[in-house]
Amino acid sequence: MNPSAPSGCFHCGEPLPADPVRVRLDGAEREVCCAGCGAAASWIRDAGLGDYYRLRDSAGARVDLSPADYSAWDRADVQAGHAFDTPEGREITVVCEGMHCAACAWLIDHALRREPGVSDAGANAITGRVRIAWDPRHTPLSPVLARLASLGYRPHLAQGEAAERERRRERNRLIARLGVAALGTTQAMMFAEALYLDTANEMAPATRDFFRWITFLVSTPVVFFSGWPFLAGMATELRERRPGMDTLVATSVLLAYFASLVETLRGGAHVWFDAAVMFVLFLLAARFLERMARRQASARLDTLARAQPALAWREVTGGREQVPVSALCTGDVVQVGAGDTVPADGELIDEAAALDESLLTGESTAVAKAAGDPLYAGSACREAPLRLRVTRTGADTRLSQLVRAVDRAQSTRPRVARFADAVAQRFVVSLFVAAIIVFAVWWQLQPERAFEIALAVLVVSCPCALSLAVPTALATAHGTLARWGVLALGADSLESLARADVVVLDKTGTLTLGQPRLHGAQAIEGDIGHWRQVAAALEANAGHPLALAFAMHEVPVATAVRTLPGHGVQGQVDGRDYRLGRAEFAAGRADDGALWLGDGSTAFARFETSDPVREDAADAVASLRALGLPPHLLSGDGEASVAAVAGSLGIEDFASRQSPEDKLAAVRALQAQGRRVLAVGDGINDAPVLAGADVSVAMAGGAPLAHRSADLVLAGASLMRLPQAVQLARRTRRIIGQNLGWALAYNVVALPLAALGHIGPGLAALGMAASSLVVTANALRLGRTKGVTA
Repeated sequence: MNPSAPSGCFHCGEPLPADPVRVRLDGAEREVCCAGCGAAASWIRDAGLGDYYRLRDSAGARVDLSPADYSAWDRADVQAGHAFDTPEGREITVVCEGMHCAACAWLIDHALRREPGVSDAGANAITGRVRIAWDPRHTPLSPVLARLASLGYRPHLAQGEAAERERRRERNRLIARLGVAALGTTQAMMFAEALYLDTANEMAPATRDFFRWITFLVSTPVVFFSGWPFLAGMATELRERRPGMDTLVATSVLLAYFASLVETLRGGAHVWFDAAVMFVLFLLAARFLERMARRQASARLDTLARAQPALAWREVTGGREQVPVSALCTGDVVQVGAGDTVPADGELIDEAAALDESLLTGESTAVAKAAGDPLYAGSACREAPLRLRVTRTGADTRLSQLVRAVDRAQSTRPRVARFADAVAQRFVVSLFVAAIIVFAVWWQLQPERAFEIALAVLVVSCPCALSLAVPTALATAHGTLARWGVLALGADSLESLARADVVVLDKTGTLTLGQPRLHGAQAIEGDIGHWRQVAAALEANAGHPLALAFAMHEVPVATAVRTLPGHGVQGQVDGRDYRLGRAEFAAGRADDGALWLGDGSTAFARFETSDPVREDAADAVASLRALGLPPHLLSGDGEASVAAVAGSLGIEDFASRQSPEDKLAAVRALQAQGRRVLAVGDGINDAPVLAGADVSVAMAGGAPLAHRSADLVLAGASLMRLPQAVQLARRTRRIIGQNLGWALAYNVVALPLAALGHIGPGLAALGMAASSLVVTANALRLGRTKGVTA
C-alpha cells in the first residue's frame, strides 16, 4: 500500500488514544483507534483490496466494536416491500452510513462480491445506496449485512424503494439510449467523413451508395431507439396542441433522416444522416447531465424520505421485539439505541436525552430534550439510549409532512418557469416559420443548399437552453435550501423572497426562543397554586408558546377553550368561566404588560413571563439590514418587553400590543409605499400577516395555521438561515437572468449565421448542445452557495 493516511487513525481518521492499537499491513506498522478499525484494515489487506487506501480522498467510517444483530433482516415481514425476487434469487437496496467517495463504493462492491451467495452488488457514493443480489438458498441476508458493518458501513433499509427502482430503471434506459447514440453516431460520422472527403466527386457511385446505406443502417437505431423520448414527446405535444422543444427536435431529426433516405434512394448529391444522429447524441447527453443535476439537487429530499428507519424495537411484556416501523401504533413504547434513528414521532419518557435533528433542521448541534418533550422521526439518538411513547406514525409524522411539502414545492411550476415555457413554445412556432422562409429564399438562390440550411436553422436555434435555464436553477436552489433546513412551500417563494426590500418580524418564537419562563406570580385573591393550575389548563390546548411557562404534570381539564388572537384565551375550568391574557381582556384593568387571569371583570392573579432572545438574532437582524431589508418589529406583547428586545437587537421601528389586524394594517401601509414585505412569525396571531405579506416565513416550532399561511418554513432553530435564504434567492434570480440572457444571445448570434449558410447541421447540433450545457453548469453553482455576505 501507498496510502494517503489521515493524521489520526489509519482507517477512520479519528483521534488516536494514548495507547493506540497497532496493526501490521504489508510490511508497515499502522496505528488505529480501536480493534474494530484494526480488524477492518486487516480484512481489507487480506482480501487484496488495499488499493482502497490509495484511491480514497477522505477517511473511512469508524467500525463499531459491538457488532449489530441483523438476524431480523432475514424475516419475510421485514423484507416485504424492500426485497424482490429475481431469476438468481432476491435483490434488495440498502442505505449505508459512512460512504463518502468513489473509493468507498469500489471497496463495498468488491467486498460484497466475495461473500458466499452474493451474485452481484453495486454501490452508489452519491445516493449512499447499495444494491445487493443474493441467493437465499446459499446464504441469508444477515451475514452479508454484517460484512458491510464490519467495514464501517452501517446498513439501513431504504424507504421508497419502489420509486427508487423506477428512477434506476429510467436512468438505465437513458444510459442505454445514450450508449447506442454514441456508438451509432461514431460509426455514422466515420462513414460520412469518407463521403465528405470526396470533394472531386471521384468516388464510384456503387461505393458512394454503399457508404450511404451503411450509414443509414447505423443511424436507424439512433433515431428510433435513442431518439424515442423526443419522438414520444412530439406526439404528446401535438396531441395537446402545444408544440414545444420535443416537436422541434423530433421534426429536425426526422427531416434529416428521411430526406437522407430519399437522397440515398434517388442518388442525390447530399445526405445528412450524420447531422440527425449528432443532434440526438448531443441533446441526449445534455438531457442526461441535466437529469443528473436535478438528481443531485433533490438528494436532500431523498435523504429526508429515507431517514425514517424500517425497523424499531417495541417494548412488550417480558422484554422487547424488533418489528417493522409500519407495525407501530400510537401509544407503543419504543427503545432507540445510541446512534440509532427515531422511527416515529413521540414523547420522551426518560428524564433527558440528546438528539441530532440535522436532517430535519440543517443544524448539526445536538438538541437537549427533557421528559415529555417531543421527538421527531428521522432524528438520531446521541450519547445514550432513550425510550419514547409513539404519538404519530407513517404519513402523519413531521418528517413525512416536510417531505410532502418540499415535494409539492419542487413539482409546481413557478411563474418564471411558466413564462420561459410560454416563450419557448412561441419560439418553436416562429422558428418553423423562419425555417420555411429561409428554405424558400435559398431555393431561389441555391436550390441544392436550401434544405441543408433550413435544417441548420431548425437545429441551431432549438430552445433547449431556454427550457433548461429556469428549472435547473430552481431545482438546485431548492436542494440547497432543503440542505440548510429551509423548506420552500410555495411555487414562487424564491422569486418573491428575492424581491423583498423590508422585513416585518414577530417577537415571541421568532426573535426569541418561544420558551417563555414564569418568573413572577401574584395572587390578587385566593391561592396562587390554584390559579397557576387554571392558567395551565387554559393554555394546554391553546397552541401558544405561553403554555410552556405554565407547564405542570397534573392540571384540570379546560372546556370550551377559545383563543382570541391579540387578546388571550378564554374557557371553562370546573364549570367556571376564566380569561387569561391582557389586563383589559382578562380583568377589565389598564394594560401593564403583564399576563392576567380573571373572568373579564375581576382579577384573580397576575403573572410575569420572560422569553430568552435567540443567540443569533442580533447577527441575523444585522445581516438582513446589510442585505437591504430594514427590520420592523411588531409584537402583541407589552411595551416594556418589546422595547427591551428591540433595543438589544438594534431595531428602531417597533410596536407593541399589536393585534393581528394591527399587524396586517402595518404590512398594508408598507405595501402602499411600494415596499415588498417579508414577514416572519410563528403564532396563530401571525397567520393573517403571513398571508398578507408579499412573501412570508414561518418558524418550524410555530402553529400549523402559520405554516399553512407561509411561503417558507425555517425547520431549524438558527435565525441566520433567513438572511442566507434571502441571499440564495437573489443569487438564483441573477443566475436565471444570466441563463435566459445567454439563451437569447446565443439565438441572436446563431440564427442569422445559420440562415446565411455559415453553419451546417452538424455544427448546429454541437452549438445547441454546448448552449444547454452552459446553462446547466451555471445553475449548478447555486449548490455551492455558503454563508451570508452583504
